[in-house]
Amino acid sequence: MTIKSLLPLIAATFICGGSVLVEARQPKPPTAVVKPTVSQPAQPKWKLFTAPDGRFSILMPGNPNRNTQYQKTYMGKITLKIFVAQPPKQQVAYLVAYNDFPYSYGEMADPQAVLNNARDMALKTTKSHLISQGNIRSSNNHPGKEIEYINSGGKITRSRMYVAEGRLYQVMAITTKKQQKTLAKTITGYLNSFHVVLKK
Repeated sequence: MTIKSLLPLIAATFICGGSVLVEARQPKPPTAVVKPTVSQPAQPKWKLFTAPDGRFSILMPGNPNRNTQYQKTYMGKITLKIFVAQPPKQQVAYLVAYNDFPYSYGEMADPQAVLNNARDMALKTTKSHLISQGNIRSSNNHPGKEIEYINSGGKITRSRMYVAEGRLYQVMAITTKKQQKTLAKTITGYLNSFHVVLKK
């Protein structure tokens, strides 16, 4: 699963090309006895990633690829920042994206309405079926929503969205049904590691 093949699964605005550079684990020294085993994907090195503006932190499997997109909306021009990491030899991609709202909209908008709109847009643009959803809170009590959905190609996305201080964050893991079972704990740990840093 390449980054390009993931694009339709993310959202219409999540456009990010090129390869993702991640750190590969050092190969293990050969053992004396070779036993037939099920091939296991190489485990990436996870490390804490802090956004360039310092407004969020999260554990990522290596250094994420960074992209910026500009979108014209009814609110005005929106800047979308995207961070993507894809471990080698795994059918999964980890993403964080955010956009700031114009001040007037951010002050007036109902957070639940923003989250519902983001959910609907994700399902529509990826032509996906909603598996589950629930209201959540960030580690410092910002309103959020967790959703899980599957597209016609069988790709599963777990996404947590938060509205915090005039900004919408989207934290996602996109994978196949097979890898989703294998990586369930890893994906949950990844989502749990996301932390919004309050403005000073």
